[in-house]
Amino acid sequence: MCHNVIDGRYYSLCQHFEAMSTRTHDCLEGSCIFSRRHVHNKSTCRGSCKRLMALPVRNPIRMSETECSNCVVKARGAGVGCQSPA
Repeated sequence: MCHNVIDGRYYSLCQHFEAMSTRTHDCLEGSCIFSRRHVHNKSTCRGSCKRLMALPVRNPIRMSETECSNCVVKARGAGVGCQSPA
């Protein structure tokens, strides 16, 4: 199945991931509607084709041995909850 690859920064102290860019990984299957090798027109595609993408994959291209900015603000007691997905 095709899936999205999310490049981003990983914060090791709070274990949060901050997305920086996204790209699509092509599975190169003729039965996948998202692939560039899909064998027929998307509008005439019947139930035999895969219509779901696999879960996105996180690719940490930057590693920070600190906390993310949201967790730093939260630790200082500003009352703002961390908005980064864990």
